[in-house]
Amino acid sequence: MKPYEIRLEIAGPTAMWTRPDTGDCPVSYPAPTYSAVKGIFESVLWGPAVEVVPYKVEICRPLNFHSYATNYNGPLRKSGTEGAYQFLATVLINVCYRLYAYVYPAQKKDELSEKARNWDKQTTSPGHAYAAIFERRLKSGKCFTMPFLGWKEFTPSYLGPFREETSVYTDINTVLPSMVREVFPDGYKSQRRFTYDQNVRIENGVLQYSGGRKGGGA
Repeated sequence: MKPYEIRLEIAGPTAMWTRPDTGDCPVSYPAPTYSAVKGIFESVLWGPAVEVVPYKVEICRPLNFHSYATNYNGPLRKSGTEGAYQFLATVLINVCYRLYAYVYPAQKKDELSEKARNWDKQTTSPGHAYAAIFERRLKSGKCFTMPFLGWKEFTPSYLGPFREETSVYTDINTVLPSMVREVFPDGYKSQRRFTYDQNVRIENGVLQYSGGRKGGGA
């Protein structure tokens, strides 16, 4: 069964695509990770009976890194620490991306909920149905959950179809030695397992995700 393409544009004042190799003062990747893109698409429409496979990101504004500080009072504080402590990070500001993905029917259907299995059985083309519903929701501004740009406090200023005035910023060319791919690569209701892509290239402002299915059969 052929895949169906979905796409969207997202922009915002601040973004943080955390590089885990940057330690206690994290630094952002220049573009969202594979799992972050997947999460943004699924924030518009989530459905366990389909698989969303991101394949490309276009960077549409210059990269502007900025120091960011916040008071952290969460569960990851060092044992014995009282009160909040200042958390420093290097984030991106004034960002805009165009995101692309393919939609396929879910492969592990035995792990779906009863509601998802019933929907899948009644739909002759789950990928097509998802893509059509996704487009309607994106144009009307409806979301399944609040989308965010890496960290939940960084909400978008725009999320929707491609805008005519937006274009790819082609001056960005770099290689990322290692980039987080997924935290739950085994799918719906799976255990946490970090995976990485190596030597990820951004050429003329475009990042192509390696691996996965890109336009082939399901």
